Amino acid sequence: MNDFARQTQEMFAAAKDARIPEQLQAIAEDGVTKARETYGKFNTVAKDGVKVLEDVMVAAHAGAKSIGEKVLRNTEVNTEAAFEAAQAIARAKTLPEALRLQTSFLQQQFAAAGAQSKELFELSAKVAQQTFESMNSAATKTFEQIKKAS
Repeated sequence: MNDFARQTQEMFAAAKDARIPEQLQAIAEDGVTKARETYGKFNTVAKDGVKVLEDVMVAAHAGAKSIGEKVLRNTEVNTEAAFEAAQAIARAKTLPEALRLQTSFLQQQFAAAGAQSKELFELSAKVAQQTFESMNSAATKTFEQIKKAS
């Protein structure tokens, strides 16, 4: 048997009978208990954070859905107006009447496009603001929970 193997056996034989001091056991147990408590607190914060993130995503999704529905509705209204104008122009008896109808349609569409753009911008700004506020509130809540858990 070489020296290393012999020394290893002697060390294990000595360690077999060695006792861990009670103070060291108490410190180790206390450390495990505190680590478990801290983990529990941070785990709760993480779960709350996931829930808050879900809420923010749901709000953002609802906002995006509102914007999408608004764009779709505008498209429907504009398309219907174009069909009505085309039908009116097709029924025109004279070239000046057709030009007047075409000009009137274009003026109405420019006005409608301006109003629709304004509404869409306002809706987008509102959705962005709500999403930002949700995120800001979520971040503040999470940081406060982390501070309390520490």
